[in-house]
Amino acid sequence: MRLQTTIEIFDYWNRIRGTADAPLKSQVEPSAVPHLLQSLFILEMREGRDIRFRLAGTRICDLFGRDLRGERFSSLWAHGQHMDIERTAMGVMDHAMPALFNATGYSTVGHQASFEIVMMPLRSQDGACDRLLGAITPAAAASWLEIVPLEFLALDRSRLLPARFGKTASVEMRPINKIAAGKSARFGQVMRRMVSHLLSAEAR
Repeated sequence: MRLQTTIEIFDYWNRIRGTADAPLKSQVEPSAVPHLLQSLFILEMREGRDIRFRLAGTRICDLFGRDLRGERFSSLWAHGQHMDIERTAMGVMDHAMPALFNATGYSTVGHQASFEIVMMPLRSQDGACDRLLGAITPAAAASWLEIVPLEFLALDRSRLLPARFGKTASVEMRPINKIAAGKSARFGQVMRRMVSHLLSAEAR
């Protein structure tokens, strides 16, 4: 985790969750992170485990040249990665463990830019994690990002952020996989294996 926006929102999520695996969605106070709101999003799981944007910051919508509210999260990603991205998001909710993505964004005219994307689970009052708080942040400023919309994101690497291990989680991240644009890999299965490994290590 290298970018300031990612670090700040992850630290905020860690702070409000306290000793719980994930904070309640009612604990998220936009007024606590006003300078980050443009880069934040909230995903929700709908019937059929369909994961869509409930909210998306203006900077994120500007990146893709459209309002993302109600759109499927997987629609932002390269062809062939849609199901794997959804499995990964479901894994974050099912196991209440945040994840970090490194991705490359491709514009409609061939520009490329690197992005850091974090997803963190949120709980409902009944204790179920059915929403995700996240941020999408470009790794470097690029003037074309304000003019030319992104066509899709391609996942380069994803990592679990084992928040239960404490503050070191923000720097001690474990690689899961790498992927080329347009190719598919079973990220959900890999994440479940990694979760099992981390929980077993914690129990020892």
